[in-house]
Amino acid sequence: MTIKVLRGNPTPEELAAALAVVRARAAAAAVQPSGAPGPRDSWADPSRLAAHRTPRPGPAAWSRTYWPS
Repeated sequence: MTIKVLRGNPTPEELAAALAVVRARAAAAAVQPSGAPGPRDSWADPSRLAAHRTPRPGPAAWSRTYWPS
């Protein structure tokens, strides 16, 4: 792996800190399988919709579907 500084003049300590961050991120990415999905958000959970029963339309439901302006 090659790291190239495009701007500025970093000190050896700054380069070492940046390299440590890059290596830590690469090691964390190598441990986690690439095809494994992350934790699901509760908004994307389909069981959230199935938890509550939706009311069934009554006999006059068709008359409430249009609201004139």
